[in-house]
Amino acid sequence: MQPRARKTPSSRPCRLLFSVLAITLAPAVAHAEQARIAIAANFIGPAKELIAAYTKKTGDTIIPSFGSSGQFVVQIEHGAGYDAFLSADEAKPARLIQDGYGVQASRFTYAIGKLALWSPTPNLPASEATLRAASFQHIALCNPDLAPYGAAAVAALKALDVYQSLQPRFVMGMDIAQAYQFVQSGNAELGFVALSQLHAHPVGTVWLLPQFLYPPIRQDAVLLTNGAHNHAAQAFLSYLKSPEALTIITAYGYATP
Repeated sequence: MQPRARKTPSSRPCRLLFSVLAITLAPAVAHAEQARIAIAANFIGPAKELIAAYTKKTGDTIIPSFGSSGQFVVQIEHGAGYDAFLSADEAKPARLIQDGYGVQASRFTYAIGKLALWSPTPNLPASEATLRAASFQHIALCNPDLAPYGAAAVAALKALDVYQSLQPRFVMGMDIAQAYQFVQSGNAELGFVALSQLHAHPVGTVWLLPQFLYPPIRQDAVLLTNGAHNHAAQAFLSYLKSPEALTIITAYGYATP
């Protein structure tokens, strides 16, 4: 008499469990979307933190590009596939809406920037007196034609009546991130940066320029026509108005509306 064949456990319960899990997880995967967002260079620090927090909440993928606001406008006008734009000023998003590249009524101020003079050199403190004494070879700022923080720096220098005398010492960055790098690398002894860039408390001294020396830097966001039907882009812009997002933004030294 031959021994009876041993029965193996049925795979049906495993298949059933897998099917249930697939049905449960499918909606979350199906609704996760992605958006490409152009972001002004001064906002790199908070943007990375905001994107991480938003992604954790929603599962959406936000693909950021950082650079000068002026360059982004040119790219958008030439068909770059961004879904939303976080500018360093309010004029550029307004212009994009007027020219048909931005969604009407989507524009809002997500942060109000602050301009700072930074010197990592202990014997060259960042101050109005240092600007007037001009005891340095180079001072960094970003291109005022492309970057609003550069325009704010020029306005402040003119208000202090030192623009003409200091102009030969300018080291010009394409955006505020490059201006910061010029100072950090020693290519300029001091420079105009966004206060938010100093969030990590670098060595040296910082002079927060009085608001009356330059026009307010109201940084506006806009949903672009390319992303008019992109859920992730719309939801991320809405998230920027949430209490959680505003807490992150103000922690980097920005004011909020």
